[in-house]
Amino acid sequence: MKFALCNEFCEGWPIEDAIRLAADMGYDGVEVAPFTIAESVTDIPASRRDAIRSVAADAGVELIGLHWLLVKPEGLYMNHPDADLRKKTRDYMVQLIHFCGDLGGDRMVIGSPKQRDVVAPLSYEQAWEFTTDSFRSMLDDASERGVTLCIEPLTTVETNFINTVREGMRMVDELDHPNFKVHIDVKAMCGEGRPLDEIIREAKGYVGHFHVNDENLNGPGWGDTDYTPIVQGVRDIGYDDYASVEVFDFSHGAEKIARTSIDFLRRVFA
Repeated sequence: MKFALCNEFCEGWPIEDAIRLAADMGYDGVEVAPFTIAESVTDIPASRRDAIRSVAADAGVELIGLHWLLVKPEGLYMNHPDADLRKKTRDYMVQLIHFCGDLGGDRMVIGSPKQRDVVAPLSYEQAWEFTTDSFRSMLDDASERGVTLCIEPLTTVETNFINTVREGMRMVDELDHPNFKVHIDVKAMCGEGRPLDEIIREAKGYVGHFHVNDENLNGPGWGDTDYTPIVQGVRDIGYDDYASVEVFDFSHGAEKIARTSIDFLRRVFA
């Protein structure tokens, strides 16, 4: 197992400093939230992209991909009833794919819960159709850049669209493309009310990426979430790629979050 940190918990830090923190703490990679670099990735010139990639290479850290994709610019919505807004969002997602490829990343986590809620007058199935049509239209770009799109099931507290890993797997089956996978997230899986090892085992062959955290929104090992079935589950499906630390409470400070999380992960995955 390789470990990465998600840079947004280095709140207010330049991406270069987050990369150096990852290296200092012994992480293998960094997962980038684009909004921490610029309002829009279209504002990030090729020279800046090359410079970020160079800093990572010098630090011996891999830039593995992107998440928190649609936080900025404001107003994006992947399955909105308005066709023009859906197209605008789809076109921005293609820009994100190219940005990911330019950084050397190979995955994008599609979370963005408030940019995918089913809104009136759409039915769930209509929203599903809009979403899959949009993803299908960008898979050639993803394949060209070597980027896998990973749909992230999230809890009902966060969104009313795609709340279980099984739903994510259904979308993977429908799109039937090697560059579209499901993302598993510990906090989100805790919301399903099923054994975590069972959820993970069912997803064998579908998993493109993995976020580690705690049900309490802190880092892995910071709460009551039992990692024994999680570790067993990912071993059982043969997943040995990246586990990325994603937290939602930044109050403990980036250094403590990074250090405590990787210490815990090294112990449980040893």
